[in-house]
Amino acid sequence: MSSDISIGFSSYSFHQRLSTGAMTLEDVIDWVAASAGEHLELAVLSDAADSPIPSLGWSDERLAALRAKAEAAGVPLSSLAVGADLSTGDAAQVERVQRYVDLAATLGITRMRHDVVPHGVVEGDDTVQFERVLPHIVAGAQEIAQYAAAKGITTSLENHGFFVQSADRVRRIIHAVGEPNFRTTLDVGNFVCVDADPLASVQENLPYAMTVHLKDFYIRPADAPVGAGWFSSRAGRKLRGAVLGCGDLDLRSIARAIRDAGFSGPVTIEFEGWEDCLLACERSLAAATDLLERN
Repeated sequence: MSSDISIGFSSYSFHQRLSTGAMTLEDVIDWVAASAGEHLELAVLSDAADSPIPSLGWSDERLAALRAKAEAAGVPLSSLAVGADLSTGDAAQVERVQRYVDLAATLGITRMRHDVVPHGVVEGDDTVQFERVLPHIVAGAQEIAQYAAAKGITTSLENHGFFVQSADRVRRIIHAVGEPNFRTTLDVGNFVCVDADPLASVQENLPYAMTVHLKDFYIRPADAPVGAGWFSSRAGRKLRGAVLGCGDLDLRSIARAIRDAGFSGPVTIEFEGWEDCLLACERSLAAATDLLERN
């Protein structure tokens, strides 16, 4: 495996336990430190002060203690991922994300993903809607990227949330924003949510990748009988998160594409299935190491 690639985890992989209080973020850091994982991304799900992940409600003292904990454990905090909606042109949304840029700087994090639209399928013709909101997205992302550049932080959008999930829309936004520190958090699995070919989409967007999210999905036909835990792609196919290497994505070809492209940076395991998250993370790390070292 290239020494320029490091394999780690998103805190979202531990959401099962973080959300119930069965683990704290400090526990997660210790778990990653005891594993062969090399970094941890922080995925923010709430702005509340009692969030288990650093939020706008956390004090500077609490943030400093977390940074010290990660440094002492030898677990770099590789990225901060936050939700956002830039589609309306609301200045308050831009200001909110800029406050997360400040938070990232306090934690010593130099990479950040912010969403540009809410998660969900848009009513009506989403191509028409995309063209309508694109100027707002571009203006907001430019302002955030310029603010982040002064702090040495690279910002990004993810192929995430259906509306901006296809490879071409991600690239179009990146080029329109035109800031050198604005890139993409490239999720290898999310393309199936809009029924795009994952390998082709990954290859198209790798030149713009700041971070790679490595995940897997079970994929079933639209009329397949499924139980709880499944959701639908845009075309109706049934999807569910899987332990890495146990799902239906062609991860070996995707990993080869990542290596062949000369990607340099964090590869972040993002588990969102129903299996026990600690067992899933252990097995996913073994699979990721195999995929990136020997495929």
